[in-house]
Amino acid sequence: MKLEQSAIREILARTDIGQLIGAYVQLRKRGNDLVGLCPFHAENTPSFHVHPDRGFFKCFGCGQGGDAIKFVQLLENVPFPEAARVLARRAAIPLADESPEAARVRGEKEQIYAANELAAAFFQRTLRLGPEGAGARAYVERRGFSSATVEAFKLGYAPPGWDGLVRELTANGVDLRIAALAGLVKSGQHGFYDFYRARLMIPTYSTTGEVVAFGGRALDDSEPKYLNTTTTPVYTKGRGLYALNVARRAAAAREALVVVEGYLDCIALHQAGFTNAVASLGTAFTAEQAAEIRKYAERVFLCFDADAAGSAATAKSIDLLGAAGCSTFIVGLPPGDDPDTFVRTQGAAAFQGLLDAALETYGSKFLVDAEIERVLASRVSPQQSAERVAAYFREHIPPADADRLQSHAALRLGVDENHFRRLVRPLAGTHFAPRGPSRHVALAAEPPPLGREILAALVDEPALVAEYAERIGPEVFREARYRDIYRTLCARAAELATTADVYAAFGEDREAVELLVALQKPDRSSKVRFGDSSARRAHLDRVVAGLAEGRLERRWRELDLKIDEAFASGAAVSQEERDEHRLLGEEINQRRAKRLGTK
Repeated sequence: MKLEQSAIREILARTDIGQLIGAYVQLRKRGNDLVGLCPFHAENTPSFHVHPDRGFFKCFGCGQGGDAIKFVQLLENVPFPEAARVLARRAAIPLADESPEAARVRGEKEQIYAANELAAAFFQRTLRLGPEGAGARAYVERRGFSSATVEAFKLGYAPPGWDGLVRELTANGVDLRIAALAGLVKSGQHGFYDFYRARLMIPTYSTTGEVVAFGGRALDDSEPKYLNTTTTPVYTKGRGLYALNVARRAAAAREALVVVEGYLDCIALHQAGFTNAVASLGTAFTAEQAAEIRKYAERVFLCFDADAAGSAATAKSIDLLGAAGCSTFIVGLPPGDDPDTFVRTQGAAAFQGLLDAALETYGSKFLVDAEIERVLASRVSPQQSAERVAAYFREHIPPADADRLQSHAALRLGVDENHFRRLVRPLAGTHFAPRGPSRHVALAAEPPPLGREILAALVDEPALVAEYAERIGPEVFREARYRDIYRTLCARAAELATTADVYAAFGEDREAVELLVALQKPDRSSKVRFGDSSARRAHLDRVVAGLAEGRLERRWRELDLKIDEAFASGAAVSQEERDEHRLLGEEINQRRAKRLGTK
């Protein structure tokens, strides 16, 4: 159904597009823009720009762009009228009547949201005031949750009777067939009855603020321990994450998310100050959840229970998160602990220590250790153990990780390191085909736009050319044209004070001038947008540090190859070279830990 232009104008005028998109995408301010990873295609370098002052978005990677209504259309895969109505409802703007079918679908979802809100309020009231909630109040107190935490997460209690919620919903005019669609009630031979009974109730909110699902936790040893909302018209099981509505803001500040298994684990971490924690909503971790996480953070700390099931879930999650482009680190809880019990008994400082230590337990190391445990448990000979683990290296571990983990594996297997390296070496590198992308952040990665970013900073502030000419060599520029421009700038560094001086340095070379002008366009697709001199210097300093780390990496690989060849041929390697190889590896790891630090 066609909407009036005046209504559309009002919807767009009353919608803060930055706030709207920020509910789905982690955005950072760069100049007048907000920039993040595009939700419409996979990318590692942010090319998605939001212009709040002009009311539109644009992705320079996939080309998608438009206003707030267009964003909802693309994200929710709905037609224009429905997207407009979603935003109208958020802004409390009344619209004209719509088609019967569209009204039915929209009305059904809105009625489910309303039923869920009523149910959440009923459960909260029962926990806080109802006499039947006394046991639940005692349970919450035993779990160490403060009244502020109970209120913040809207915890509640479903009374033990069969029709407490049914009566509440009926009294408020809710159609019980809608309540059944929402998963709140069930239909039986004698009518509708409550689905949740005698359980601590934990509501799940969408990132836009609606109650979409519930988890009901038994207060005793009853099975199942949790009853969770299944798929409904407003909620798809295995797609969302518990507490993401609040954790996404902390994720932007800390540049990381902590993922746990249980609702109460997540709540306990939030109470302890780790407000970037989310939970997997009572389901095995899924590819959809990994993709959702990647919208908000690249670094993910997995903190699953310290038991066999938790280890299996961790291994699966590493693969899924790696495929989504996340760098995964494993939080090692003591045996028998979960995040809730650990933070309650050991405190927030101790948990922060686990997060810091997790930087050394990246995804590949966890997988290798798990494989070694499986092989050792099979009680085969040391030679067979080494062969099996070496085969696992070749099939599953990226070469950069494999190089660092071979000494560790050999030590755990109790075999000679030289021998283990020879077992791994035959297919390493040239035949390696891992499942999905590398599971850790690449060392000193130099994406194709690097040269353009350097030039953009230097054209913005030409005085920096003289300062960085000796520290950044022309070989950094992969594109020959940019390399030539950089050489010209370095040669005339003493003459460059303003951007106009830069253009003058190229005289009649209009191609070079046009390239430089293009770098200054406000809407250019760029990994970095520089707001001031400090931002430009910080970026160039990162480039210099990356180049230094790259040199260390190349020298380490040169020595590593020499040592491997010596192992294979029986030749000698000097102690000086062995020491240099070890020290270089330690320095590279220290640089990585500093770059990825949680503090």
